Amino acid sequence: MRFGFIEIGLQHWFVFIVIILIAVFLDLGVFHRKIHIVKFKEAFFWTVFWFCISMGFAFLFVKPYRGDSAFHEFVAGYITELSLSLDNVFVIALIFSYFRVQEQFQHRVLFWGILGALIMRGVMILLGIALINRFHWILYVLGFFLIYSGIHLAFSKEKQPEPEKNLAIRIARRIFPLTPTFEGQKFFIKAEGRLMMTPMMVVLIMVETTDLIFALDSLPAIFGITTDSFTVFTSNVFAILGLRSLYFVLAGALRYFKYLQYGLMIILVFIGFKMLLPFIQDTFGVLNWLKIEAKDALLVITSIIGVSIIISFISGFLSKKNNE
Repeated sequence: MRFGFIEIGLQHWFVFIVIILIAVFLDLGVFHRKIHIVKFKEAFFWTVFWFCISMGFAFLFVKPYRGDSAFHEFVAGYITELSLSLDNVFVIALIFSYFRVQEQFQHRVLFWGILGALIMRGVMILLGIALINRFHWILYVLGFFLIYSGIHLAFSKEKQPEPEKNLAIRIARRIFPLTPTFEGQKFFIKAEGRLMMTPMMVVLIMVETTDLIFALDSLPAIFGITTDSFTVFTSNVFAILGLRSLYFVLAGALRYFKYLQYGLMIILVFIGFKMLLPFIQDTFGVLNWLKIEAKDALLVITSIIGVSIIISFISGFLSKKNNE
């Protein structure tokens, strides 16, 4: 099948995945080989680096070789995934705080957590695209789900991690005995002649399952923007690769993004409505004049995020001023 100006084939998938694997290897094996606390300056540099790489991919490959529509879809998908990941960042911060993970070991957990997330999401994307291509009505189901998720997000409250209720952790503890204390950055150790799991592995499982839960919102949202598997996959990969450094930039400042959650709620409802629009037009014969293109979705999403962040900062500034 031909998209834009070129046909995406196996060679494009292969080259992209190889480049990403090389980048991931350099990240852990070269630039972050030594255990250290990731400071704001370093995290900010890597956040900007991954953002520039993502936009470079969009402007140097997607736009000239796949066309404006694919470009708008990629950028909208990337921004949507990155925005929805901010809630994930907050939950990860709660997990690290709950388990008292030392700062110098947090990068290692996030690295392996994100690597696992890339694999999980790759499988979910391919499965989702296959199902949508076979059963188009699934898009409408996902649209209803996104609207429900958006409304639920508005009323959801902060919850502390509950590892004892995590099915994956319960299964892992049946297979591997758990050490009473952390063993540095190790996930497993060999003691008393058997392989034992450390609390660091429990933290990693919590991070992985958290990402899986958030993927149930973010992936349907991107499917509402595009069902092109290459665009969905690449936008997800770039957003996830930038998530680790973004965590160290925002973990201590998320409390200032007071109204961002409401912005994310509106985005989920908007994309859900976009997915349901053809069903509404065909079934009820209304809103036939309305057509939401990828560039329109990109404009709406960026505007909502920008406004919610600005309002959050203004609210925080006024609150601080009143306290003084």
